[in-house]
Amino acid sequence: MSSTTFVADALIADARAAAGGLADFGAPPLRPALDELCASLDREAKLSDTGRYLLRQKIVTQLANRLRIEDYFAKHPQIAQEQIAAPVVIVGLPRTGTTKLHRLLSRDPRFYWMSFWESQFPVPFDGETLAEPALRIKEGRALCELMTTAMPKLAAIHPMYADEADEEAMLTEHTLMSSFNAYADVPAYMRWLDAQEQTPVYEFLRRGLQFLQWQKRQRGIVAERWILKAPHHLLRMDIVLKVFPGARVIQTHRDPRQSIPSIASFIHALWCIYSEQASELRAGAEWSLLMQRALNHAMRVRERAPRQFFDVQFRDTVKRPMEVVREIYAWLGLPLPADAERAMREWLAADEKAHQGGHGYTAAQFGLSDAQLDRDFAAYRAKHIEAPAAA
Repeated sequence: MSSTTFVADALIADARAAAGGLADFGAPPLRPALDELCASLDREAKLSDTGRYLLRQKIVTQLANRLRIEDYFAKHPQIAQEQIAAPVVIVGLPRTGTTKLHRLLSRDPRFYWMSFWESQFPVPFDGETLAEPALRIKEGRALCELMTTAMPKLAAIHPMYADEADEEAMLTEHTLMSSFNAYADVPAYMRWLDAQEQTPVYEFLRRGLQFLQWQKRQRGIVAERWILKAPHHLLRMDIVLKVFPGARVIQTHRDPRQSIPSIASFIHALWCIYSEQASELRAGAEWSLLMQRALNHAMRVRERAPRQFFDVQFRDTVKRPMEVVREIYAWLGLPLPADAERAMREWLAADEKAHQGGHGYTAAQFGLSDAQLDRDFAAYRAKHIEAPAAA
């Protein structure tokens, strides 16, 4: 396969063809991000032929989705009138219980949430009605099966289900200004991304939630507010609170000695889907530094808006999840209805049975050590790990 798989003009042409000739990608501007991502994927990511094919298809699909989303907003101006109430936002390093907590709370029908299939295929397919998205659900399930078949370790590290709540970083990927370093080692792109103003990305997310909420209501789903989850938000907490005023943020915590090597292992497993030369050392170095920056940023934001945050320790999510739920609901000022609690308990029992295999790794595999992690995350550990443990 060509070493220049990612040619911006060709990707745009393919997306427009897939979208029936539509031309308006909306905001934020497409070309700067696409050019940077293409260059980094071609020059740095060391992708396999399979990886090149999969990521090219992913980008074309996302670009076509953007075209169709803009077309829906143009044809149905009432979508832009959808009210997005102040959401509940779960943040925390990957591997700190964010997914479990997100899927647990999604059992409450008062919350809107985004499933994996919606994150990948937010626009109705031809031949679908708004009331019955069966084709997209089928495609989402096929994609989950493809990913877990390509990398069986994913089932143990991060169980994937098309119908379960998943993180909206996969929706913001449609801007091409998001965490593509989860799929490949693209340092030049990430340096470029860090220098960009990210507010338009979160405005796109808000618009995406309007679109999904409008569709849900066509299916008879009516809730009070969204429950969101993405570790990526830690890097942009200031923008989250600006674009979603009044948001309530649940931050999960786990000692970086455990979480950072676990993140590196997870990321390396993802990189291996797309590359046969994925580096364990690069995964450890890249994500350790990124998560250090993310936590430091979040701590600074918290100093300005302390009442908007609620802390949950990973060990508590694992060992006493329903007590954690009650504490969260008390903080939110919400009652916990009996039917929601019953649904949560049933999900917890099913989730226990669903986990397959173990997740084996060592910190040294990824060039990490306890001493280095203690030093790099000293401020975070003092505030959120050592202090609560001593309390």
